[in-house]
Amino acid sequence: MSSLPPPRRSQGELRRENAATQLPEILVAVCSRLPEERLTAWQEVLRQSDGPDDPLLDQFTNAQFASGLARQLVEVTRAWRADAPELTGAALELAVAAVRAIPRPSPVQPVISGPIGPATQARLTGGVVLEVIRSARSSLLIATFAAHGVVDGVEEVRKAVGRGVTVDLLLEESTGASAAFTRLPDEVRVWHRHSAGTGVLHAKLIAADRHTALLGSANLTDRALSDNIELGVVLRGTEAVGPLVDHFRWLTSPGSGVMSRV
Repeated sequence: MSSLPPPRRSQGELRRENAATQLPEILVAVCSRLPEERLTAWQEVLRQSDGPDDPLLDQFTNAQFASGLARQLVEVTRAWRADAPELTGAALELAVAAVRAIPRPSPVQPVISGPIGPATQARLTGGVVLEVIRSARSSLLIATFAAHGVVDGVEEVRKAVGRGVTVDLLLEESTGASAAFTRLPDEVRVWHRHSAGTGVLHAKLIAADRHTALLGSANLTDRALSDNIELGVVLRGTEAVGPLVDHFRWLTSPGSGVMSRV
């Protein structure tokens, strides 16, 4: 006896099923990308929202300047509307909180300067520089070939010193990089390479403690953080960041003969 074929599902049912599989993935992607303070702000907006058509969601989305982020937030709203429009924002906020509570490895985040496409999922260098500096609680290590015109960045370094962070600046003096930091407190340790027997310091690194690092092509200059075509990555976790910090600590150690304190 032949079995009856399964009943055909409507297009609406198929769309809802597809959205049900998409929404969790989209939530995880957004939570993995947003920094902690912006995730908290997004949760507050969700908590105040009545549903996927609440204008508060559009206001928050339109205020995001990171490349591709607004598109991801729009995808969340679309999947929410298609799958469970009866859910309140508070209910979706609980889902976001659950995602944040699950320990998971942080993905490498691309960071760019210069022209960006509407679908590019990367963060902007200037904002990431400030975020990494602000995240330092005990130590901050900055290496750059050139530096000028980064008033906001220098101010964040000054604030880091004020909250007790030990700051080391490894600078290429042939470019006059140290001039950008002359107004910082005396507690900041500035290092230059020895002129004899070593190549130029061309590395660009900002490492907060041993948990977060920005590694890329951009110098700490106004053009490199905004106009130039630059590329970098944000690394998180001691397994990835620790060896980078250890290498630069060795460069400044007396036994290396590479860097000396000014």
